[in-house]
Amino acid sequence: MSEAKLKIEDIVGESSFKTSDTGRINKVAVVGLGIMGRGIAQTISAAGIDVIALEISKERLAETLETLGIDLDREIQRWAMTKADKKSLLSRINGTISPDEIRDCGLLIEAVDENFESKKKVFQMFDQFCKPAAILVSNTSTLNLSKIAAVTTRQEKVIGMHFLNPVPKTPVVELVRGTKTSNDTFQLVKGFAERLGKVVIEVFDYPGFVTTRIIIPMLNEAMNVLMQGVSTAEGIEQAMKLGYNLPMGPLEMADTMGLDEVLAWMETLFNELGESKYRPSPFLQQLVREGKLGKKNGKGFFAYDNNGKRIH
Repeated sequence: MSEAKLKIEDIVGESSFKTSDTGRINKVAVVGLGIMGRGIAQTISAAGIDVIALEISKERLAETLETLGIDLDREIQRWAMTKADKKSLLSRINGTISPDEIRDCGLLIEAVDENFESKKKVFQMFDQFCKPAAILVSNTSTLNLSKIAAVTTRQEKVIGMHFLNPVPKTPVVELVRGTKTSNDTFQLVKGFAERLGKVVIEVFDYPGFVTTRIIIPMLNEAMNVLMQGVSTAEGIEQAMKLGYNLPMGPLEMADTMGLDEVLAWMETLFNELGESKYRPSPFLQQLVREGKLGKKNGKGFFAYDNNGKRIH
């Protein structure tokens, strides 16, 4: 079991959050502890901010917190952190399955699956349980933020923070303005993102924003090139890494993101924009049908060990 604390009792104390305060946010809720949610929680805690991690069940919560502990153990093995760092970081992450425990958080981040209905339910819950001054954040990478905000009674306090995976190591975050996001909300969350050590890119609500919209056609075309037999997977990787100075090729990049996630992004962008460059490659669809999801389960375009290192 992870060293992260699993608290179900009431949270004591008031947040110091004020809408006019662009500096100090002392307690943040993260809802959904998948790969992105765990990375977001870790990054916030590393900045010295308390995190309330909300999951759907005790079993899911225990599993995800344990996985976070394992993730940090790998960082220790790489000499990227110490055992003391891990203990300190996990001491600030408190897990719960009760929405009541997020009531006094000044900022709440949704990191559930890239599905509008799932995100809609989370934001309706936020609107019901959170104090009026709280800022509501979505980590969506492709969905319409303004449509998500519309299910709340505080659209001016809804904003997007599109973190990229791996969250603790990727220095950029897209800060997404919805049609009704206020300047006060933007400035406060910008200050929060900078406190996390992120470079902020201001973007406006449009499917795929900047990073997803630009990277997806490259990934999709690499998959089609492989499917058409133009080159091998390794040939494609080497061509793009050496030719364009990329840290990893497009196929391993897709494996790292999660092939099911990449497929969901493509489907959303294709449905929203109707452009053929976003039509998912049949090769990708086949891999996902076969349960080959990339690094998360060890098999995608390449095979990986438990540490996410390529085997072949």
